[in-house]
Amino acid sequence: MFENVITFIQDTYKTKEFIPLHEPRFVGNEKKYLNECIDSTFVSSVGKFVDKFEERISNYTGAKYAIATSNGTSALHISLLLANVEQNDEVITQPLTFVATCNAISYCGARPVFIDVDIDTMGLSPSALKYFLENNTSVKSQQCVNNKTGRVIKACIPMHTFGHPCRIDEIKDICDKYHIVLIEDAAESLGSLYKDKHTGTFGAMGVFSFNGNKIITAGGGGCIITNDKMLAKKAKYLTTTAKIPHKWDFNHDMVGYNYRMPNLNAALMVAQLEQIDKFLLNKRELANAYESFFSGADIKFIKEPKDSKSNYWLNAIILKDKKQRDLFLDETNSASVMTRPTWVLMNKLPMFKEAQCTDLTNAEWLEERVVNIPSSVTGL
Repeated sequence: MFENVITFIQDTYKTKEFIPLHEPRFVGNEKKYLNECIDSTFVSSVGKFVDKFEERISNYTGAKYAIATSNGTSALHISLLLANVEQNDEVITQPLTFVATCNAISYCGARPVFIDVDIDTMGLSPSALKYFLENNTSVKSQQCVNNKTGRVIKACIPMHTFGHPCRIDEIKDICDKYHIVLIEDAAESLGSLYKDKHTGTFGAMGVFSFNGNKIITAGGGGCIITNDKMLAKKAKYLTTTAKIPHKWDFNHDMVGYNYRMPNLNAALMVAQLEQIDKFLLNKRELANAYESFFSGADIKFIKEPKDSKSNYWLNAIILKDKKQRDLFLDETNSASVMTRPTWVLMNKLPMFKEAQCTDLTNAEWLEERVVNIPSSVTGL
């Protein structure tokens, strides 16, 4: 039934062998910088490439500060701690997300509250957020209190799903009104802009991931970006075990975390950042080809939302219903073309099934229909 789709993808990638969903491309100075790092013997969390990476990712996104971390999940965890999220606090997020978002909330002993997404962005819906807060919370002593649970809602984590920006400016205005700290889960959206401003720079903090399947990668890695000098200073302190600087003494005055990015990974990241504009252009060309191919078909290609410039990290399509989705997944994967459904909604997982939810009609509709299709950079 989907032979034409399979053939198009095979022709695009010029192979009938296995086609992964998203694989990395190392076509620049990766080996050169790795050798420099090895020769320097500074291969752990101290070294010139860590400093270079933080400077360059800061310049690239337009944020004043960047703090390199071991992965995106650790970056989320530290960001929540910096937002003073504590045991039994609540954090608003979306159910359509990768589990790391909710895991980081749980690391703080906090509880997620799930708000519906918008169909076009697949990210947190500002109208649903506004409705929930207006009808379920009160502001007391500059804190947002959940009337049902009595708990304080400390933070909100919207996600830029598959690299497509959500309506983050509207979300920020709502969070500011209710004294909720905005942390952007921009793990998938490096290179994506909303109203000509880079994702991750709207909130108090933004978080990126450099896992092996991201646009640029060091095999792992992540970072926090912020415009707040004090947050940046504390983030670096917490991610380096909260060690008080001294030539030889090992003194620590807080519970810290060993969350720093190693210099080896940073060497890869510096080289990958040198290629990002080329990667983004290539991925936009691929997205345009997919959009043209699916135009007029009963399969809808998901385009960048209004006012956005998406990185098209993972291209996605919407099938007619769950039955057609499952048939598509079966036929493509059987033909060695890797496709995958979106994540199971977080509120359906056993560890989050008791979480408070709004009406999740949009998230449930997308969960049954969205499929990611191969999105690797081609021809390099």
